[in-house]
Amino acid sequence: MSAIPAAIFTNGSMSFGERIARLHKKRQELIRPVQENPRDYVLMSVRALAEKLHTDPATVMRIVQGLGFESYKDFKAYLHELAIASATSLQGMQAMVSAGDSNAISQARKALDQDLQNLHALRNTLDMDRIASVAERVHRARSILVLGGDMAIALVEFIDYKFTLLGLPVVTAITPGKTVHAVRSIGKKDLVIAISFRRGLRQSVEGLQRARANGAFCVGITDTFVSPIARFSNVCFLTPVEAPFSNSYVAPISFINILFTLCAHHRRARTLSILKKVDQAQRHGYRWYSG
Repeated sequence: MSAIPAAIFTNGSMSFGERIARLHKKRQELIRPVQENPRDYVLMSVRALAEKLHTDPATVMRIVQGLGFESYKDFKAYLHELAIASATSLQGMQAMVSAGDSNAISQARKALDQDLQNLHALRNTLDMDRIASVAERVHRARSILVLGGDMAIALVEFIDYKFTLLGLPVVTAITPGKTVHAVRSIGKKDLVIAISFRRGLRQSVEGLQRARANGAFCVGITDTFVSPIARFSNVCFLTPVEAPFSNSYVAPISFINILFTLCAHHRRARTLSILKKVDQAQRHGYRWYSG
């Protein structure tokens, strides 16, 4: 994850569609192709983009400023994030094929290298103080609702297991129906964690919005600041999921483990008391094989 220019966060709660709506109708139609296919335009210079849109560089710059960006560089960085958010597994696989390397072992090594890069990016960008403040809120919360679906179900269940181990009041919602019902009773004394990547799964985003409207403190875990998860959370953490194709959850798993560790040490005496009981079960419990 490269550093994002601070100016990009101007009107950061707005989607690209909302930004475009601020423009005059003619300019809205001019920039619409960029919104629909950001990958096709992300590497273009001002002059190249103007030529592609059949206009002039001065008009492009006026549109960029009208969208809320201080410079074309900021706009390109935003497009880069949009391209990431809109990427599909098919596009990733096609890029691998077009690169001409059909060796499966080589591709597997690239996947491993990307996982290491994701962890490195997480380590370099993570604000431990912000996570520690979330850990404190976790312990103060009346209940903790974790939202997620599709591939993120694995991450929801991981948090559920970790928080249950600490004796925390955690509830999960991984289907649209349960999300609607679970969020209905959420209020100001509760904490919600929503996990979704790329463009954001509808059930998770809408559940997050309802929870925020009900006054719950909302924590987002996603991979780009243009995600609706980032826009609608009180605090959001970016964990890269880049992979040759599909998503890699190495970095999100690491983030959850960090959050769990901070929660465990926030009330250390309580955690030690719980772990003494766990220790007995791990040593003598019926679940473990003894041959």
